[in-house]
Amino acid sequence: MGHRGRFAGPVPGAMREGSGPSPTPVACTTMPPMQHVVTEPRAPFRTADGALEIHQIPAARDNLIWLAVCTATGAGAAVDGPGAGEVLDYCAAKGIELKAVWNTHTHWDHIGVNADLQKRGKLEGLEGFGPAKKAKDVPGLTRGVDEGDVARIGKVEAKVMLTEGHIDGHVSFVASDAVFCGDTMFAGGCGYLFDGPPEKMHRSLERLAELEGGTRVCCAHEYTQANLRFAWSVEPDNEALAERIRAAWALRAKGGCTVPSTIAEERATNPFLRHHSATLKAKVAEAFPERDLSTPVAVFAATRALKDRKDYEAIPDSALPIG
Repeated sequence: MGHRGRFAGPVPGAMREGSGPSPTPVACTTMPPMQHVVTEPRAPFRTADGALEIHQIPAARDNLIWLAVCTATGAGAAVDGPGAGEVLDYCAAKGIELKAVWNTHTHWDHIGVNADLQKRGKLEGLEGFGPAKKAKDVPGLTRGVDEGDVARIGKVEAKVMLTEGHIDGHVSFVASDAVFCGDTMFAGGCGYLFDGPPEKMHRSLERLAELEGGTRVCCAHEYTQANLRFAWSVEPDNEALAERIRAAWALRAKGGCTVPSTIAEERATNPFLRHHSATLKAKVAEAFPERDLSTPVAVFAATRALKDRKDYEAIPDSALPIG
């Protein structure tokens, strides 16, 4: 989706691959409630080192707020979000003390939680970690972070990676075997290149893909079916992808969430990490015969351009390996 200008909240069906920027972020609570695509969120899970318990909170239509809770102290950090209502209600119900906000980037559906907390008089006193390059745009930011910095909650420190490409300043937070990657890497896809260029996004994705295979990919949206539909259109001989499609469709049929995935799954099935696939490269070359596809970045850029055409949206479920 391109830049929609000034608007007050989420537009049903419009939030795809990371929503566009809003100059004045306003909490989504100004809009009537809408049905989230996920009706059965994932159960809380702990990182491999046991230091964090991670909770998934659906918000707006397809946003996923992550609540990272230090198991030693009970302090929680909300990672992104369009508004604060869902987080505050969840914390109250679970007895979790909200102590921090971690923001991956400055699109309205990621810093709306900050604006809403501020509006409710609940932002002061919280630690705020977010992109140093966009510090002035993040309400309540107490520390701008960049590559190699850390974000803290309780006794836990999460490593910060600079993962630009979606927009400038975008960061990801790595805690043990979990990565909160905002709109850089999605389950089966990646975010739009609002600021780009392709070289930056490609490098960011490749760096995320270098994390341990078991690392949970805690991205910010449930977009997996659309992403995998496109993936199948460019790599229909990928058996790992076929298996993933079957599992995703079965889970979504029950209202379940396909996120988090793992880095290993993304390496095997995410088309934006599959530049080495001869099948994918041939499909992209067919779509863009004039393009030079001699480098991984060139293949990535063409793959992203092909997805942006949205031809894959016409592919019926009957053409997918879900029977």
